Amino acid sequence: MSGTVPGPDGRPRCRWCAAAPEFFAYHDREWGFPVMDDIRLFEKLCLESFQSGLSWRTILAKRENFRAAFASFDFHTVAQFDDADVARLLADAGIVRHRGKIEAVINNARRACDLVATEGSLSTFFWRFEENDNAQPQSRSTSPASERLSKELRKRGWKFVGPTTVYAFMQAMGLVNDHAEGCVIRTEVDQARKDSLRTRSP
Repeated sequence: MSGTVPGPDGRPRCRWCAAAPEFFAYHDREWGFPVMDDIRLFEKLCLESFQSGLSWRTILAKRENFRAAFASFDFHTVAQFDDADVARLLADAGIVRHRGKIEAVINNARRACDLVATEGSLSTFFWRFEENDNAQPQSRSTSPASERLSKELRKRGWKFVGPTTVYAFMQAMGLVNDHAEGCVIRTEVDQARKDSLRTRSP
């Protein structure tokens, strides 16, 4: 079976785009392009944790609601959330009202602050786990790098960051290029990752 489907312009895209019309824009503009911004990295890891057991379509449709509910995922602000905020979030029909996941975001915001204090930035830390051995995209839900990153995060007190969640985060944030062979965006992502490497190199 081909790893691609025709996009709205007739050019091939990763097969998973066919699951929902809105996936094409997300795929073409975001998925796999390297992200260095700490807030965006934190947001995506949180959204992937909320997706656990659900579809990405559900989370993507609610993304703006999540941003409004969680102070645009500014982890310095979210780290100050208290029991009243948990109650507010549990009453917010615009997000996924799962107490464990909500409390995990607040916990992880505090752990993110700790990590920035010791590592300098979330970006510096996460990009140590970049995968470069991806000549062929893999049909997998985890990887050795995602397992290492998951283990390290959990050791630092993060929650809802299992290796599958972490791998989805890595795919989306460009730490690995899992666009299918033949996908028109794959070469764009390859170049973007090369460009980001130059900006990160001393």
